[in-house]
This record gives sequence, structure tokens and C-alpha cells, in this order.
Amino acid sequence: MSRSNKAPNSGWWRGGVIYQIYPRSFQDSNGDGIGDLPGITRRLEHVATLGADAVWLSPFFKSPMKDFGYDISDYRDVDPMFGTLSDFRTLVDRAHQLGLKVMVDQVYSHTADQHPWFVESRSSRDNPKADWYVWADAMPDGTPPNNWLSIFGGSAWQWDTRRKQYYLHNFLTSQPDLNFHCAAVQEAVLDCVKFWLDFGVDGYRLDVVNFYFHDRKLRSNPARGAPDGSDPAVPATNPYGWQWHRFDKSQPENLAFLQKLRALVDQYPDTTMVGEIGDDDGLARVAEYTAGGDKLHMAYCFDLLGTPHDAPYLHRVFSRFAEVVGSGWPCWAISNHDIPRVATRWGGSKPPAGLLRAAIALQLSLRGSSCIYQGDELGLPEAEIAFENLQDPYGITMWPEFKGRDGCRTPMPWSSADAQLGFGSDKPWLPVAESHRALAVDRQEADAGSLLNHYRHLLDWRRTQPALIHGGMDLLPVHEQVLAYVRSHEGQRVLCAFNFSERAASLTLPADLGTPQPLADSGATGATLRGSTVDFAPWGVLFARLV
Repeated sequence: MSRSNKAPNSGWWRGGVIYQIYPRSFQDSNGDGIGDLPGITRRLEHVATLGADAVWLSPFFKSPMKDFGYDISDYRDVDPMFGTLSDFRTLVDRAHQLGLKVMVDQVYSHTADQHPWFVESRSSRDNPKADWYVWADAMPDGTPPNNWLSIFGGSAWQWDTRRKQYYLHNFLTSQPDLNFHCAAVQEAVLDCVKFWLDFGVDGYRLDVVNFYFHDRKLRSNPARGAPDGSDPAVPATNPYGWQWHRFDKSQPENLAFLQKLRALVDQYPDTTMVGEIGDDDGLARVAEYTAGGDKLHMAYCFDLLGTPHDAPYLHRVFSRFAEVVGSGWPCWAISNHDIPRVATRWGGSKPPAGLLRAAIALQLSLRGSSCIYQGDELGLPEAEIAFENLQDPYGITMWPEFKGRDGCRTPMPWSSADAQLGFGSDKPWLPVAESHRALAVDRQEADAGSLLNHYRHLLDWRRTQPALIHGGMDLLPVHEQVLAYVRSHEGQRVLCAFNFSERAASLTLPADLGTPQPLADSGATGATLRGSTVDFAPWGVLFARLV
């Protein structure tokens, strides 16, 4: 098939719901304490009955596991700890039987230092892959070529004694950055993309997709000053936040490569891509990278992945996005494997049940697609991990002010009575959280009023509301406690309103809005209509048809 051919696409991903699985922590099938592909296959029915459209699998490819799979040493094979290519074939087939799409997580900005490409590249300055990575000479005083910093701490440059040069690593020193200015690198990456598409996957989640290109001139980033802690992607204790990242990522050349990538993916029917974007202006970058229908299908940034979540903050986020989105398409996420769990991040040590219900109601009624992280349907809080049990190199480096990402990566609790919560038969790679025992799947399945069953009902109901999947979105004026907007599609108008506070609230609707009629079958509670006024209990939610 030539690259000019474009396969049909149903657009299932527009307004679709993607369930993220972190393979190490989903289900251990062989008793080694690590989740694996057969374990995922065994539990796929849980995702299907939840009502998701697709699964996103965090990396399961061959890797030295310095960053737990986000350091890939072979893009085309399964790491033995997760299983085999045959196991992955079984997983894909089972997912498709259940009506689930399969999206794989690929890391193309960098590889593991054990990848054969890097082994060859570092061997000399004149080998065939000498320019496949970002190499640079030292300054006259021996220091790195510029001031770029690694997200994981310290300089983004590592000295290599073989070439007597520095190489760039935006993350761990064992994660050298590929040089996308090299045409051969682009072709090699596209060949890897094609491999899994030919295998039968339905799409990609692309890790740090705005990190592919760097400034050719290696200009230093301008100073930003001490961070105020408002950036959800970077802790205030991390010096990475002291710079404006003008030259080490989000370069204009990235757009042309994304167009090449889209042209390839579009050869395969009903496929999609969602990109992760960490940028000084993430919303604008999401809009840019998804505009025009010729780059990414959708993308997410970190604006909903921080601590702020009150109504004025949310109104600012969605107002700003409405200004820049154009023809772009977002994929909203409020949790993932890199961020403390939303139950704790937004709800504190004792998250209110109403907050968790309001959060998912918000996420699923926004214009765009959604990513749900495993365990959020159970309301899992962030797990407390003792220092001696930490696995995340980011947390180990930044301890004690930042404890890393292990607290959101602990094993999925399936069975409350089991010693390891049904995850596996042996001690898991991270300890199970006792705070998760009462929230296990079996407990919640037996409780008609549980958060899990609320998720299932909400996802099922949402499918009956075209405006929530395909419609436009118009914000109502900012309110101290209540976020409200209208979703509209082909004559259907749905008012969505949320009291994001622990106090009762009232919202007076605009006179020209129309008459709201509550959609009682939505499962939303805590809101009553009194003429043109909506009275909310704490964390109350209203879905209403406007006539």
C-alpha cells in the first residue's frame, strides 16, 4: 500500500474513552510479582464491561527497565517479563472480540542506552549511526554545550568517554535522545510504527511527543525564575521548572514529522494516535499538534493533572482552550501513571465520594476524548510507599520533598480477601496498598451504589447522548463554585453543571438559555431546579436537556 492511500476511519476515537493499563501492575499471571500480557488478557472483560472503547497499554517492549519500560531497547519485541509476541497476539484478538481497540505506548524521543542503535552510535564519530543521537562537543572549559536540564534532575548532557562528546538525555542518563534531524532516524521510527500497525494494533499513545526535535543551534533556554509549584508536570523542587523550555523541545520541525507519521497511520483503517504533551503552554501545543487533520488525531497536556480543580480554575482552562483549539481535538486526562492519583490530588487524605463522582462526570462531558487510568474507577487513593520500597528513579533522586510516581503504580486490587488483593500469588514488585483493600473490584461489584458501578452507568448513559460525544461546548460565565457549560449537537442541547466545592451553591441560569429539564437517567445527584436557579449540594452535578 502506497503512502498516498488513505484507509477509511470511523472516527470512533472522537469522543471515545481510552482506558490506560500499566502492565506491571494490572495482573500477574505467573507468580513472579510482575503484571504481564496474559494477565491483561484475563482482565480485559473488566475494561469492556466498564464501557471503554479502547485500551492504552504502557510499554511492554524489551527494556533494561531503568525507567520501567519507557527506556526501550527493541521496539519490535516483547520483554520476556511481560510475555511473548504470541501472548500479545492473543491479547489483541481477545480485545477485538470484546469490542475494544488496542493502542500501544511508544517512546520515540529516546531509547535505552542498551539499544543497538545507541551502542553503535557511541562507538565512534564516523560509524553509520554516528548522528542518530544528539551528540555535541564540550565547551572550551569542558562543561556541557548549553544549560538544558533533565526532567529527572541535573544537566541533560552526559559525557561519553568513547566519543569524547556529550549526548543529550531529557530524562535518565540511560535514555539518550534520538536525533530527529537525521532523516534515517525518522525512517527507522516510521518502520517501527508500521511493524505494530501490520501486527494489528489500532493506534498509538505517543510519549513526550513534543520532545522529538531539539534546536539545531543548541541555544540555551532563557531563565524563568524560581517556580511557584503551579506546573503539574514538574514539582516545585525540580530545577527543570526554572527555565522556559524554548529550545530543548517543541521545535517547529516536529510538525512536518507528525505529518509523515499521520500519513502512515492513515493507511490503516480506524486507527488513531494520542500524544502526550509537556510544554510551557500545553493547551496551545495540543491545539497546534491536532489541527488540520494531518498530524495527531488527539493529544493531552497537564492542565487537569495538577492540584487545582476549583470552578474558576477549570473555567480558565477551558476558556483558554476554546480560544486556541481551532480544528484541534483534545483527549482529557485527570490521572495517569506519572501523576498522583486524582482521589488524593484533588480530594486530600479523605476524598469525598461526591468529588470523585463529579470528576468523572466532568471528564466524560467535556468536548473531546477521555483517558481513564486503571483504578480510578475504584476511587483508589495515592498509596504511601516507604523509601526502602521505592522503585521510581525520579522519586529516589528527588526524595523526600517529591516521592516519585510509585504511589499511583501499585497493583490493581481485584479481590479484597486475598493477601495480594488478587494481583498475583507472590510478593509484587510494589507492595499492595492496604488502603485499597476495601475498594477492591469484588467489593464494588457487589455494591450497586459503588463508584465502579457509577462509572459503568455513566459510560453507558453517555452513549445515548450525542451532544456529549460530538457536540460543541459553550461555557457559562465564571462562578465561584460552579462550572457550567452547554454541549450542543444537531438540535440537542445539554446543560452540564458541577459544584466543585464542599459547600452548597446556587447558580442562576441566563434568561435566554432555555428551559432545563433534568436528565434523571444520568445518575447525577445533588442538584435541584428552582425556576431559573439551580441549587447544588456539595459536589452536586446536574445534566439537563434544554428546551
